[in-house]
Amino acid sequence: MKIRKICIVLSSVVLGMGMVMAQQDPQYTQYMMNTIVINPALAGSRGVTSITGLHRSQWIGLEGAPTTQTLNINTPVSRRVGVGLSVVNDDIGSGTRQETYIDAVFSYSIPVSEEGTLSFGLNAGGDWLSIDFTKLVNYGVETNLPNIDRKFSPTVGLGTYFRTENYFVGVSVPSLLETEHFDNSGESNSYIASERMNFYLISGAVFELNRNTKLRPAILAKAVSGAPVQVDLSASVLFNEKFAVGAAYRLDAAVSALFGLQITEKFMAGLSYDVDTTELGSTQFNDGSFEVFLRYDFLNRFRKKVTSGFF
Repeated sequence: MKIRKICIVLSSVVLGMGMVMAQQDPQYTQYMMNTIVINPALAGSRGVTSITGLHRSQWIGLEGAPTTQTLNINTPVSRRVGVGLSVVNDDIGSGTRQETYIDAVFSYSIPVSEEGTLSFGLNAGGDWLSIDFTKLVNYGVETNLPNIDRKFSPTVGLGTYFRTENYFVGVSVPSLLETEHFDNSGESNSYIASERMNFYLISGAVFELNRNTKLRPAILAKAVSGAPVQVDLSASVLFNEKFAVGAAYRLDAAVSALFGLQITEKFMAGLSYDVDTTELGSTQFNDGSFEVFLRYDFLNRFRKKVTSGFF
């Protein structure tokens, strides 16, 4: 029990309050199914109106471990323009630290060759940060730091995305604005939480192994000042455009199993399960992490049938 309390204190203080000078965005194992949150240039890229919901529970069984929920909708409004709305809620320490992001998303695409399309994206909105230091008393930690109650910070982000039928690559910064939440010490360089720019590189490809089977490798790299670079490698095999199974590896952090099922032409569900390779996982302090997502497509005149392709 003492170990559990230590772990929750570390996760709340270090991850949630930014005492290490930088705060990372929420992480996802199924980033390929949640691309609009990472890169606004992908809004409307599937050619249909899509609504996607995702829930992530990290370090199952560990009291106060992080949970994340996302909900987004995006659609093409012409053959070159896509728009969307993204909502992300991230919680650490059972309400000790909670942050909610809401962003409107816009993309514009330009054909640059017979097979390639280049898209540019913009997202704008804000995030609301709350930190309740009094809840740390429940874990044996006392602090006189002032609480932060739904502190609003504006967000503006950019992204670009190049795609062909068999390959894509994108780079993005979902939030260009760096915000510092100051304490009451009166010192200009003293703060208890900070937002930093997170830089993303995402890429993937599709290889047709035979008439009914496709291999889909992908990579995500994320960098933020004050934290190690995060690299996720994944690969899934798609059978008959219906069922996908795969695996992922987060460098020096976790290995994952991936599953996806195209239940109907419009409705898809997916699940992933992570096993930590860090000290937290190897000593069995938790039962791993899982994500579940649901996506529903409204077919429209820009694409009469969705092909699974990358996403």
